[in-house]
This record gives sequence, C-alpha cells and structure tokens, in this order.
Amino acid sequence: MRLGEARAAAAHWVAAHARPAPDYLGAYFSGSTVGRPDDAELPVSSDVDVVVVTEGAEAPAKPGKLLHRGALLEITYEPWSLLADPEAVLGAYHLAGGFRRDTVIDDPTGRLRALHAYIAPRFARRDQVRRRCLDARHRVESRLAALDPAAPYAARVLGWLFPTGVTTHVPLVAALRNPTVRLRYPAVRDVLTAYGQEALYPELLGLLGCAEVSAPLVRHHLDALTRTFDATVPVARTPFLFGSDLTERARPIAVDGSRELIDRGDHREAVFWILATFARCHTVLAVDAPALHTARLPAFREAVADLTGITRTAELLTRRDEVLRFVPRLWTVTEKILAANPEVVE
Repeated sequence: MRLGEARAAAAHWVAAHARPAPDYLGAYFSGSTVGRPDDAELPVSSDVDVVVVTEGAEAPAKPGKLLHRGALLEITYEPWSLLADPEAVLGAYHLAGGFRRDTVIDDPTGRLRALHAYIAPRFARRDQVRRRCLDARHRVESRLAALDPAAPYAARVLGWLFPTGVTTHVPLVAALRNPTVRLRYPAVRDVLTAYGQEALYPELLGLLGCAEVSAPLVRHHLDALTRTFDATVPVARTPFLFGSDLTERARPIAVDGSRELIDRGDHREAVFWILATFARCHTVLAVDAPALHTARLPAFREAVADLTGITRTAELLTRRDEVLRFVPRLWTVTEKILAANPEVVE
C-alpha cells in the first residue's frame, strides 16, 4: 500500500469514528511516516500513527492498532491539556516533531494549525533543539533512577530496557531525526555514521549487552518469542497501554518486523524490540493466564540472559548504573552533532 492511500484511510477513520465524539478537537499524524511522500511504499511491518486530540485534562484509552480500509493504523488519544502550552510542546522531544510539519488531518477549532504555526519556525533553533535533547536525557536518567528492584521480573526488565533505549533518542533529536520506537537502533547508527561519531554505536549496543550476539542466537530467541506471542494473543483480556501491540493484526510489526531486521543483517538491532515484546507478553500473561506465564517464563529469562548477559537483579542494577555513568559521554557526542548539524539555526 502507498502511504498516501494509508493516510486517506486514516482520514476516513477520523471522520467516521473520532469526529462525532462530543469532546473531539482534531487529529494529526505522528511517528515515522511524517515527512515521507504519499507515493512511498508503506512496509507491512509499519503502521500509520494517528493522534486524536480531545477536550479536557484526560483522554480516553487509546484504541491502538486497527485495520481500516486495508491500512494498519495506530490510534492514540491525547488530551488538549498536554498541547495547550506551545512552549512546553516545543521543548518536549516526543511531542514537538508532530508539529514540525503540517501533519493536521482535521482541525475544526483551528488549535492544531495554530500550534504548528508556533512550533514550525522555532523547531530547528539551537536553544530549542538542545532543550529537547535535555528532555530525552532527563527521561533516561529519571526512569532508570525509578527502576524498582522489587517489581515483577517483566516490569524490572522493561524498567531498565526502555530508558536504556532512550539513549538512542538523544543524538537522534540533535540530528532533527524522528525518535522512532522499534527502529531506534538502526536510526541512531545512521546518524552517528553521518556525523563521524560511529565509535559510539558499539557502546550503545554494549549497554544493552547485545554488541557481540550472533544472528542464530537472536533468531532462536525470536522463535521462542513467537511461540509466547501466539500464546498470549488469545488469552489477553486486561487492558494495558501497549495491549494493541499484542494482537494478531500487530503481529507483522511485533514479530515479523524483528525477523526482517535479522534477515537483513541487523540482528543486534532486533534485540531491543524482541525483549520489549517478550516482557510485555509476560506482563499480560501474569494477570490473564498465570499458568501459561509460569510455563513460558524460562524462555523469557533465557532470552534476557543470552541477549543481554543479565541473569540476576544485581546485574540489572549494575547495568543501570553503567548507563547512568555513560550519559555524560553521550551528551558530549550529542553536543558535537548539534554543533555540526547544518539544519540547526541560531
């Protein structure tokens, strides 16, 4: 499917399903498709991110991934209170990119286009780019500091894995690149190479523990994840924020997308999403199918051990501390990218 067709399907879904709601304010595109031309091919392992903005301080639970007119959409609801202060949005690295370009799908109140008009001319200013880099750095440090060693195993892994992965977002933001989720490691490798900072990349992989893993080993654990994923989908009932990532329609992204990475030689880059999906499956299984959770847990623990080298909570905390000590070096490289980026203006 062409991206333009997927965008048209998204606009149709917004008009049919979002706009009739009484608290609806508008909708816009977000994520990795922003800035790509309509005639670009949308890979099977990708979706189109749509943000629906609602009145008030809280938004409804997100529908997540759904198929509409042949397009896989990721629908998220966002309260206007999160976007009401344009200066705050400009400094938020996970929000500002959605308004760098005109991504508006529908804007009956005019608020979203006004937000775009404020952010677009300021987006590439050096002081604002640095603000967003600092925002990403703060997310690494604050979320690692909040890691709870007494939490369930899957929560411990996620509490370390995701903020460790945000180390990739800091230089991506400096390069004015989309801080993507699943493909963050290939994306940051490209940026570091482009700016002559490729020596940092093995260190980023090393923080995960996967710098030296082999493709057959990663493929083995992806096969184990596939079995766990396929066992989780039919029993998942409890609503989780990431619940739509654990459905049959999400399988091309959650499972097949990692297989594509391995097949093209990016097996180390596949580790992050394999472990994230594995941990999410067990978060669900622990609540909705405890016996299955117990039965499948050894495969998850083996994957963490083989792909990261972490076998005990003490090692997880040690790795957390390594990431925190690494942050100043990461910041030095980020400043170099920021200084060299020709798109950044004073």
